[in-house]
Amino acid sequence: MFTDWQEALDAEGLPLNPTTTEQEAAAARVTARKARSKEDLVLLLDALGLPGDDDTLTTLLPLLPDHAGETGMTERTLNATEATALSMYYDGTDTAAIADATGLSEDEITALAEANDPPRTPAAADADDTAAVDANEDADSDPGDSVEQLLAWAEAHPTAGIRGMAARVRGDLAELAARRAVDDAQRKAEQRVATLQAELEKTQEELRAVMAGTHPANATATVAPTPIRPGLGSGRTKEELADIRTWARANGYRVADKGMVAKKILDAYDAAQSAPAAKAS
Repeated sequence: MFTDWQEALDAEGLPLNPTTTEQEAAAARVTARKARSKEDLVLLLDALGLPGDDDTLTTLLPLLPDHAGETGMTERTLNATEATALSMYYDGTDTAAIADATGLSEDEITALAEANDPPRTPAAADADDTAAVDANEDADSDPGDSVEQLLAWAEAHPTAGIRGMAARVRGDLAELAARRAVDDAQRKAEQRVATLQAELEKTQEELRAVMAGTHPANATATVAPTPIRPGLGSGRTKEELADIRTWARANGYRVADKGMVAKKILDAYDAAQSAPAAKAS
């Protein structure tokens, strides 16, 4: 803020430096890259006080994001800088190197190349068509390889926007692969749990059957065993065996109080019993 009125009056009389042509051209290029259409560009240029004549519009229209190469007017003659940039671009020079050599931005170089594609010879057109057919056949035969090839092409593209798109697509693919792995693991775990539950239910059913005594495996165990009658092996009753033991001890035989009686004792007992009957007869 001025404290001296004379200084203020002197300042008002100072001449203002007008905007240079280079500054106006740079501002116009920036405006074109932000405009949505030709009409939008004309309105923006007018609002900013920048030139909007036909020659200027012809130069700026290729920079429009959605209308690169659509001038709607007769093509203008390229200046020396643009011609050099195009020549280097067609020779395969990286856009960053072209930008360093010419002073143009990478977006300007890309838009310039898209707006000035070189004419193709019939042989080149046929070769491009053949390459396109081969690419379509490869895509039909092996979709996985075509996606990877497309990503590799995009990642090596000179335009930063296309490289960013490739990075986003690759990130999405990685996320999908991780999600598929998680889903597969979850599905296998659910199948395992279902199998274990079925086995557990079957085991519980068998346990309840065993506890209730109705399990087929215990059918033979629940049948009462056939009792063994005393003397079944010799065909004698319990009373007869007792008499035999008494006779055997009286005649010098050793015999147990319980259990089976030796056959020789039985035979001796039978012989002794049959002898008196033979004499009586």
